[in-house]
Amino acid sequence: MIQHPIVLPVLHWLRRSSLVVIAACNCLTTSLVWAQSPDFVHDIAPLLRDHCGKCHIGTIKEGGLSLNSRESLLAGGDGGIVVRPGKSGESKLIDVVTTRDPDRQMPPDGPRLTDKQVRLLKEWIDAGAEWDDTFVFQKSTYEPPLKPRRPELPPVVDGRTNPIDRLIDAEFAWRQTSRPRPLDDGAFARRTSLDLTGLLPSVESLNAFLSDTRADRRVRWIEQLLSDETAYAEHWLSFWNDLLRNDYGGTGFITGGRKQISNWLYRALIDNKPYDAMVRELIAPSAESAGFSEGIRWRGTVSAGQTVEIQFAQSVGQAFLGINLKCASCHDSFIDRWKLDEAYGLAAIYATAPQEIHRCDKPVGRQAVASWLFPELGQVVATDPQPERLKQLAGLMTHPENGRFTRTIVNRLWQRMMGRGIVHPVDAMQSEPWNADLLDFLASDFADHKYDLKQTLKLIATSAAYQSQSEVVGAGIEESNYKYAGPRARRLTAEQFVDAVWQLTDSAPRQFDAPVVRGKAAGVSAELKALSGQWIWSTRDASAAVPHTDAIAVRRRFSLPAAPLRAGAVVSCDNSYVCYVNGAKVSASESWERIEGVPLESVLRAGDNEILIVGRNGGTSPNPAGLFCEVFIRLSDGQTQTIASDGTWEWTATLPPADGKYVTVPTDWRPAVAAADQNLWASRVGGDLLLQLTHVAINPLRMVRSSLLKSDFLQRTLGRPNRDQIVTTRPNELSTLEAIDLNNAQTLAENLSRGAKHWIELTGGDAGQVADGLYLAMLSRRPTSEERSIALDALGTPVNEQVVQDLIWALLMLPEFQLVR
Repeated sequence: MIQHPIVLPVLHWLRRSSLVVIAACNCLTTSLVWAQSPDFVHDIAPLLRDHCGKCHIGTIKEGGLSLNSRESLLAGGDGGIVVRPGKSGESKLIDVVTTRDPDRQMPPDGPRLTDKQVRLLKEWIDAGAEWDDTFVFQKSTYEPPLKPRRPELPPVVDGRTNPIDRLIDAEFAWRQTSRPRPLDDGAFARRTSLDLTGLLPSVESLNAFLSDTRADRRVRWIEQLLSDETAYAEHWLSFWNDLLRNDYGGTGFITGGRKQISNWLYRALIDNKPYDAMVRELIAPSAESAGFSEGIRWRGTVSAGQTVEIQFAQSVGQAFLGINLKCASCHDSFIDRWKLDEAYGLAAIYATAPQEIHRCDKPVGRQAVASWLFPELGQVVATDPQPERLKQLAGLMTHPENGRFTRTIVNRLWQRMMGRGIVHPVDAMQSEPWNADLLDFLASDFADHKYDLKQTLKLIATSAAYQSQSEVVGAGIEESNYKYAGPRARRLTAEQFVDAVWQLTDSAPRQFDAPVVRGKAAGVSAELKALSGQWIWSTRDASAAVPHTDAIAVRRRFSLPAAPLRAGAVVSCDNSYVCYVNGAKVSASESWERIEGVPLESVLRAGDNEILIVGRNGGTSPNPAGLFCEVFIRLSDGQTQTIASDGTWEWTATLPPADGKYVTVPTDWRPAVAAADQNLWASRVGGDLLLQLTHVAINPLRMVRSSLLKSDFLQRTLGRPNRDQIVTTRPNELSTLEAIDLNNAQTLAENLSRGAKHWIELTGGDAGQVADGLYLAMLSRRPTSEERSIALDALGTPVNEQVVQDLIWALLMLPEFQLVR
């Protein structure tokens, strides 16, 4: 929060000067992003165990220091902090393992660390001291129950009827601890909007909520957020992409060793498919959902622990049961009870050939037998064909008596909404929960509501526990003795941050990378119930086979009485096309089955207009070709106009240059011909074409979300993972690299420049409206009188565009903005 008149000018100076200083570090910064940090399980854990375990692992805590977990390591010991993530030079651990002083050196006796081991430690710390969330050195003696348990709810206290509050209030009473205070309405609206849709609440919706005087306004607000299927799906898509190791590019996609599940996953989220059905379709997959179970087929020879079959066992165990089978894929786990044979048994369910068990990459002379981890619920038939075994596994995983299945997912949702799991970490479900009754109630309620993810999110969001102020977490807090004291603040994810910037600056891209059809499949308006266009080409019978190298240019000229209020188009061509409108390239696609709506109001104009599409047939032999386009236009007087591909369009074999502008316009334009077999294409994409045209031309325009784009430099530095491995928890600490990028990222600077123009235009250059609007849009509150005075003095009259940029940037850098709290 800006609290002193000198702060904004200082931030302005820091932002400007840092661009000069940090520019010299660009090469180093880029190399840091791509540097391969040491692998914790294989490089760091053995080192700590062998050299430090005698004094600092298990029940032994010499000098108060325990290395059992990352939390205990970072908490330090009696002598203070020993590891500072990102700063090996300031980490006492490096000092004591390198010193020559016999009174300070560690380990005090036995072999010292080699130069290579010291280098690995330094690299690991500098990379953030990342730790496999499922890894602890001390084995737990706790064994979670398998079957569901329905706890009895405590009495209602102070009218707090939500079952979550009844359970937590009982815990507070038992501990004789005061409940945290409730959030104010603005903070509540911001938290719920970011948690449920990933977006900042708009100023209009926020003002409407704040002026609502109904007693149930908060429940109505939550229901309104969850009913926005598109916003919900495109926010939670990031969570599921992380959990299911799905992305739009990266390892395996270029070589064909990996498949996306993007369209299947998007449809599952937007339709709110029951979670048990989702998991059954992932374990015993269709062609659309098979990418998860198939994992990554790495190029070349891989270790026994990275085969596709072992990946399947690890992914199924981690994603759906919160079980770490990575150690057990190499040898009997030394962190929990899972055995090598159990990991291979799960892998053998997926295998289509005999699986020889390997211990530490060496064959042991035994074949794996396909088997399920919890035979109390039943067992797969090892001799059945693989597809049948997978169906059996899917049934066992989602068995009504498999309480571990339901506990794992509700724990993930609780962690996502509340900042820390009931079982922590969320991939260590062998660990004891801080409140077993709360975990078991959520799991049984989830099953009662037919595995409805939104229902569980609503239950959490409507609780007073969720709507409380965040816990203040002190430095060096001991996580092993965790006691619930309220929600924990979380950093905006990379996608939330980028989406927020796009919201504020009106700078979201028009195109996206995810191969999905956006929006609800049933979202057809009364105004546009059917398409009128036809699939056209150049031949007398456009359904007949044409050469696969055939390419034509197709055009349609038309006139508008005025510039359109709204306009959008859908285009498809078997196989590919590039579309130009009035000389501007507006869309292109290499896949005729991937349909995207294209907004056209910015390129259409009063008077004469022209659509020009270059269509290309493809394949390896002659085959039918077809091109489709439909434009829906709404004028300011409410009249509508449709421009659709049919026999009034014209074609030529003379193609334009890449910019779509002919040097000499062809004179041999001929009428296009409708395909005799329209169903050849309409049966596959007709519904998608209508849906996307509805979205882009009639329904409110939807901002493209960063979850639909491939990761870029800024998102990677903000913590978006590559998804070569399952990721269930994003980093919550700010790294040096992130701080540099938030100062120096070119894309962010361009967005701020556009945002300044947007806010000046939006407010007519009124400094007061700029200041009030930015605070409401970014922080969901009005500025204090002091903050407003500072902003007005800086903005000047007329409003200074550069200062508007700096004000947006300064607010972006505030913890109040960057945290969900």
